[in-house]
Amino acid sequence: MAVRAGKRYVLLVYQLMIRRWWPAVSALGLSLIFLAYVFRKEVEVLRWMSAVVIGGLVIISGIVMFAFRNSGYIQLFGDHLRLATPFLRLNISYKRLRRTSSAQMSALFPSKSISNWRSEIIEPLVHKTALVLELNGFPTSQTVLRFFLSPFFFKDSTPHFVILVEDWMKFSTELESLRSGGGMLSGKKAQSDQSILSRLPQK
Repeated sequence: MAVRAGKRYVLLVYQLMIRRWWPAVSALGLSLIFLAYVFRKEVEVLRWMSAVVIGGLVIISGIVMFAFRNSGYIQLFGDHLRLATPFLRLNISYKRLRRTSSAQMSALFPSKSISNWRSEIIEPLVHKTALVLELNGFPTSQTVLRFFLSPFFFKDSTPHFVILVEDWMKFSTELESLRSGGGMLSGKKAQSDQSILSRLPQK
């Protein structure tokens, strides 16, 4: 049976971090341009023009961050799930999944166990429920994963991912359905079945 891709669930950790940083980055770029303009008569042309260029690049970086605010997501397929961020894309087979469990972020990352700046970042999410996907093993090097993924994907050093999405119950239900072989009909298959039913005599 053909299986289509499921809904993309935005990873709230990445969304929050980008929403926090893109205004600050953009403001830094504007500040550089403003200072370059103010002091343009007191420094060499090359220097203040360089500051303008750097400020412009910083602003562009902020705009790019804003554009990619929803680019971190998790998506379900017939035999695997896809974990994607702006710099990493992983396909994880359901055979690699041992079990799933749910817990509040505050329980997974107690404020006493993480640094102050991380605690400040996660504060808006502490009352949300996350799914912990326990694995037989990581799909790639743990060093690579921890380099490209936020620390909030890992509660400890065991093979797992902490997944925080808006509708965790719906995501969990779809995941368990696919793991158990329920699957999802492809769009063409569903349309074909509806077409056959529509041609049956009506009583």
